[in-house]
Amino acid sequence: MASPVRAKKHLGQHFLRDENIALKIVDSLLQITAESVIEIGPGDGVLSKHLFERYKDLSLFDIDQESIDYLKRTYPMHVDKIKFQDFLHWQVEGDLAVIGNFPYNISSQIVFKIIENKHNVVGMVGMFQKEVAERIASKKGSRVYGIMSVLTQAYYDVEYLFTVDAQAFEPPPKVQSGVIILRRKEKLKLDCDEKAFKSIVKRAFNQRRKMLRKSLKDLINPENSGLIERYLTMRPEQLDYTEFVELTNALAPLK
Repeated sequence: MASPVRAKKHLGQHFLRDENIALKIVDSLLQITAESVIEIGPGDGVLSKHLFERYKDLSLFDIDQESIDYLKRTYPMHVDKIKFQDFLHWQVEGDLAVIGNFPYNISSQIVFKIIENKHNVVGMVGMFQKEVAERIASKKGSRVYGIMSVLTQAYYDVEYLFTVDAQAFEPPPKVQSGVIILRRKEKLKLDCDEKAFKSIVKRAFNQRRKMLRKSLKDLINPENSGLIERYLTMRPEQLDYTEFVELTNALAPLK
């Protein structure tokens, strides 16, 4: 069935057509308790119609005017919830959960925005390109484990829920999709300098084939090398976020 809204390639739009999968995604949000819900990229409302039934404090964010106009015509009783708004430039406030069939071209940026606003965003259920979903959910030792894996898992418990075939979309993408859920950890403050933690994680993975003694050599000195001796011959994909915290405390201790 063709979508009533024209999919726009420059916006990375692929509209979900499988109603069972749509309901499965919305049902997954029941695992998260939040005061309000933001849907990013509602498109033609395949998730929205279920969300309208379940959540009073709901906002739909889209930057496609055709989508906004269609949703307002279709759901006139909910026009105040349908907003021409770019989530990436929105001032996050309140206690909220995020859901969406995210445009592939900004999906990683959405995750980093959520991490930056972890004190407000209690959780997320999102559909991504499968390889991105796998990267976020991957554990140490995986070949796809990286910066996004570590930074997300430092603040959220991540679970890969299920895979969605390309034929479930209109137009079908050239890849499969994956749905993941983020549930915020009870403890949000890391036991280290969090700015230094982020910097060290990025530096380590930017030279992921090198041992940490090479990629972080300018931070290592005779005073701290003994504290991290076991890490010196390891590569970044061998460390989980708690080990990066330990590494950060040795290399960039809090003043």
